[in-house]
Amino acid sequence: MRLPVRFHVLALAIGCSAGVMTPAVAHAQAPATAQGNVLTLADALTLARRSNPTLANSVNARRNAAANVRAANGAFLPSVNTSFGGGYREGRQTFFQGQGFGSTNDQLSTDASASANLNLSLGALNDRRAVKAEQEATESDIAAAEVAVRNNVINQYLTALQAQANAVLQDTLLVTTTAQLQLARARLQVGSGTQLDVQRAEVADGQQRVAQLRARNTAQVEVVRLFQQIGIDPVPGTTLDPNLPATPSLELPSVLDMAKRANPTLGALKMREESARRQLTSAKSGYYPSLGLQAGVSAFTNRFLNTNTLITTARNSAASQRAGCIRSEEVRARLQLANNLAACENIAFTPAQEQSIRDAQGQYPFDFTRNPYSVSASLSLPLFNGFRREQQIEQAQVQRRNAENNTRGQELRVTADVTAAYLQLNTAQQTVALQEQNVRTARTALSLAQERYRVGAINLVELVQARGDFERAETDRITAVYDVQRAFAALENAVGRPLR
Repeated sequence: MRLPVRFHVLALAIGCSAGVMTPAVAHAQAPATAQGNVLTLADALTLARRSNPTLANSVNARRNAAANVRAANGAFLPSVNTSFGGGYREGRQTFFQGQGFGSTNDQLSTDASASANLNLSLGALNDRRAVKAEQEATESDIAAAEVAVRNNVINQYLTALQAQANAVLQDTLLVTTTAQLQLARARLQVGSGTQLDVQRAEVADGQQRVAQLRARNTAQVEVVRLFQQIGIDPVPGTTLDPNLPATPSLELPSVLDMAKRANPTLGALKMREESARRQLTSAKSGYYPSLGLQAGVSAFTNRFLNTNTLITTARNSAASQRAGCIRSEEVRARLQLANNLAACENIAFTPAQEQSIRDAQGQYPFDFTRNPYSVSASLSLPLFNGFRREQQIEQAQVQRRNAENNTRGQELRVTADVTAAYLQLNTAQQTVALQEQNVRTARTALSLAQERYRVGAINLVELVQARGDFERAETDRITAVYDVQRAFAALENAVGRPLR
């Protein structure tokens, strides 16, 4: 919708005094033509979607939701654990009831193990569905945050445009007061005016200059606030595009139906209601059995720090074995029994055995000896756990009822907000037509008052009053024009999606 605020007031100014008004009109239009950096409403909304910090925080929730879904899916995969450790043991025996145990050689050891566990239950299945519903609710929350940011940017954009329109109005009224001051001085020179009229005109002109200054400052401040809502630093020299899209014709039943289907806040509550229902089912699954599967394997290796001690022990062991063999065979020989005394002479600690011991110690720490692996399965059926299952079920039921009540409350809120915004939009559109009629009447009255003052039919007080009536009427018209856009933005915000 084109907002012709500037053209109404300029037409009045040109009708008053073309020679005096032209410089002021050019000055009022200078900001729009001196800078080529024009920020449209569509551009502002695009920048806000990329840069608004509040919206960025809402989007970050998507990562948490995705991580929760992955964790819920992981409940159907086995958990795998591995470990690797090392240790040192001093070469000293441990005594128990007077008996010595353990090696007297310092020892290094390493061990490794791997295990897998899988637990399956109906509760895990429902937990996964609940988390998926929460993820969809998070997406709806992000959409709701986008709608809120969009509504804030649109309202601030309209506020900035209205402030600029009011600034243009004050510029034009300053042209009018300047022309009235010149006319009062001219009448005083020809003897048809008074010094009091001149002074009143000077006061009116000074007050209008103050109003112009404040209006310009307000317009600049509102543009800065607009950049704050967008989420970026202000860009000097930026002008706003007053050409806003037209408001489409809408029917209340279709808008209400669209809101019930598309409102993101309502959608998020529906998803959380589904999540609460799944959590209740998960709590009830505590009465059903669960299946557990486990598997594991481990291995170890060790090394004695003093290899010579091992060799000496092995050599002594071989010598002791040889001596024992000889004694046994000699006894058999004396008893004239069959014996193998010659074989005892072959028992000896060989260099090859010594090298084997040294090689075995050199393979530490990765030459593992595997322990037997294990696989097990278990079926667990809880019978009684101190009423904790019943407590969890009751809590889940309360959460489900609360979620249902929240959804119902939001449905009523959406219906009320959409209906109120729709009625407000119709009222604002009718108000614009009435205010435009008021402006035309006030402009005609001001033009007539200027002509009557020019010929001396009225005094300056009546002319100032007519100018004030026009200023109020034009200000109200500007407000009504932007109220239409605000009402439409409020309707879009209530629906939860753009309507054009």
